[in-house]
Amino acid sequence: MSFTRTLRAVGGVVVAGALLFGVAPTALADQNRDDQWPLKAFDSQGVWKESTGEGVTVAVIDDPVNGSHPDLKGNVLPGKSFIDGGRGDRKGTGDHGTGMASLIAGHGHGAGNSDGVMGLAPDAKILPVASPEVGTGVEDSGLSDWIRYAVDHDASIINMSINPVYITDADKRALAYASQKDVLVVAGAGNDGENKLSELASIPGVVSVGAVDKAGKVWAKSNSGSQLMLSAPGVEITSASATAGQYRLADGTSDSTAYVSAAAALLRSKFPDLTAGQIANRLVKSAGLPPGKKGLELPDSHYGYGFIQPFKALTAEIPAGSKNGPLKTPKADPAVGTGGTIAGNGDQQASGQQEEGLGMGAIVGIAVGVLVVVAIIVIVVVRQKKNDRNGPPPGGSGGFGGPGGPGFVPQLPGSYQHPAPYQQPGPYQQPGPYPHSGAYQPQPGAPGTFPSVPPGQ
Repeated sequence: MSFTRTLRAVGGVVVAGALLFGVAPTALADQNRDDQWPLKAFDSQGVWKESTGEGVTVAVIDDPVNGSHPDLKGNVLPGKSFIDGGRGDRKGTGDHGTGMASLIAGHGHGAGNSDGVMGLAPDAKILPVASPEVGTGVEDSGLSDWIRYAVDHDASIINMSINPVYITDADKRALAYASQKDVLVVAGAGNDGENKLSELASIPGVVSVGAVDKAGKVWAKSNSGSQLMLSAPGVEITSASATAGQYRLADGTSDSTAYVSAAAALLRSKFPDLTAGQIANRLVKSAGLPPGKKGLELPDSHYGYGFIQPFKALTAEIPAGSKNGPLKTPKADPAVGTGGTIAGNGDQQASGQQEEGLGMGAIVGIAVGVLVVVAIIVIVVVRQKKNDRNGPPPGGSGGFGGPGGPGFVPQLPGSYQHPAPYQQPGPYQQPGPYPHSGAYQPQPGAPGTFPSVPPGQ
């Protein structure tokens, strides 16, 4: 499958940042941490008192993730490379996967881990699913295999900071499989500045993410659309490079996607009984808007329901809501056990495929009933013949007019009734737009309120 990493739209900035940070990484280590403005905007210290993402696995479908990077070492699982069939935690030619992983689960390094990049969910685990980059000649579908691998290897969140050129039916079935398995899928809106989300971000069940700057203003190149769900920091973002000691500075919805995945990891750690849809609900209900934008009708095509506020998402009193929350149900996959969900509204539970006609239980019941009736008839006929030979003459107690006489049909208690034919359920009705019931708006000076820098500064 041909696709581009969502961040590639600003590749020049990435290269410049990598070269700059590569000159004297030791001297700039503290500056790297200082440059991570989202941590300050999120009040990361307050957030980490509530949750650090411990016990949660986030799959990163991207470039290989360098698991030996000092900011990530110990937080990266082996994973798999769909490039060469090996492990996914080996340094590759690209930096993007390592960068996204560091924003999610980086833990820094040095004394007190005060140097380098710190992710928003520093105790989460990364499952690297290394996928081919555009230009490798891979034109057939591969996304479905990557998604299924992530689901089958215990990821509860899948981060896809990628922009596939096209989406196949197999890919859609894989996304339905993720939904059935209660895995939250997060994807970037795209970096084209168009009023159209990337095809991946437009699929029902996917949390689509746009990018904003430190003042909460929408990034000029962030794609927009009616299906946009959330926004997150995506401008001037510092992340780890695949090469140890080097760091990256970039803009893009890739970074904002990683921050939403990290926020989801915090929530899944603190609220393990909530479904993926209910996690999305907490993110939506706690989202905020910058000054001057609070009167927007939500979801807005540029902000979605607003930018994430992890501290508020972790601490606010928010009802769990329906199973699917704001997520639309993906189209059912007919293959039971390999990726299917029964289409329905947000309150329905996923179940196996229903078969047309009578169920196996009904068929067995009918067969047993018929055998019982036949056995009784045979017994009656045999007795009747015996009575004809040895019993009283016709007209007696065993004659035509008495019990056991000709024409007697034994009945089982509560005569067996053939069940009514199975009725096929009516066509699936797509649930209406998710009702936004009073999103939690940012309060000036409140912990974790984003943005932290007034507009224009």
